[in-house]
Amino acid sequence: MAGVAIVLDLLRKNPHCYSSQISASTAVSAAAASIAAAGTPFASRFLFGNSRIPVAHCDAGAVLSDDYISNIRKASGDIFQHDSLKYTTKEYYFDLKPLFSAFEMKQLAITSLRSFLLFYLPLLEPNSNADEDDDDFLQDAPEDRHIDLVVPFKKSVKQIARETTVVTTRRILERLAVHYVSQRMAWKLLKDVPKSAVRKAERGMPAYLYIFRVSRTTFRGHFLGVGASWLIQVGIEVYRFFSRLAKSEEENHNVDKEQVTILGKKITGVTLRCGASLVFASVGAGIGATLIRPSTGQWIGCLIGDLAGPVLVSFCLEKVLHTDL
Repeated sequence: MAGVAIVLDLLRKNPHCYSSQISASTAVSAAAASIAAAGTPFASRFLFGNSRIPVAHCDAGAVLSDDYISNIRKASGDIFQHDSLKYTTKEYYFDLKPLFSAFEMKQLAITSLRSFLLFYLPLLEPNSNADEDDDDFLQDAPEDRHIDLVVPFKKSVKQIARETTVVTTRRILERLAVHYVSQRMAWKLLKDVPKSAVRKAERGMPAYLYIFRVSRTTFRGHFLGVGASWLIQVGIEVYRFFSRLAKSEEENHNVDKEQVTILGKKITGVTLRCGASLVFASVGAGIGATLIRPSTGQWIGCLIGDLAGPVLVSFCLEKVLHTDL
């Protein structure tokens, strides 16, 4: 209480000089003097007796000027406002399509129309032979030409089933990618490639760099679709292998090695065609996005490359290896 009284007496005598004359060392010294004068507190005399408690006080804080303290505060503020500490986290949004989107009315109608046109349009071509004589042509009756409509119908149904299975398999692979790979990689695999091509076109990058980046984005976005197609085609070839193997066992023919060789060739051919489809579609998308509008050109180039790649690879392999893969 004596120390508090001293401090109050100083404040009463110099009320306008508190910030300039009363320093931290004065307050600490006064408090220490009061403790020394008072001796041992009454409540703790039964522990320490009547001996005085030694008090050590430090005046290190008193030598710090106001300018030094303000500089420290400014420096600490600059640290937290530095650009290196401005971390940003990118959020990845996944627009997953329904699992059975291939069976929706619009998608199923487009798939059915494309499949029927694929197998029925060749039947509309005229059956003309340039080498036959006019007399033979006049003798042929138009009723003799018979068109089988059942076989194209069966092929169309099989094609519809295959395409819907491929699309459904892709939806499954998309969900597996979201759950089992990193968010950044899953976002790249599920990215809307035509919209990405438009965004890249707005950046004003050189043509060669734009083609490369659109091709790379198309490669990633087209990967799951080609992977689903590869799985279905390999599954069909494996099913045919076991079917032929079962028939050979029923007929007591030992053709196991031959069937395995055929299966290996089929899987190799499917792998090469799918790889060519992926590569040609990516390159075609980059070139198409440069020559035409970014979104439309990317879609057209990807479609042309997807169709031309497997055909070109199959033709080259048949010419070089003389084998039907």
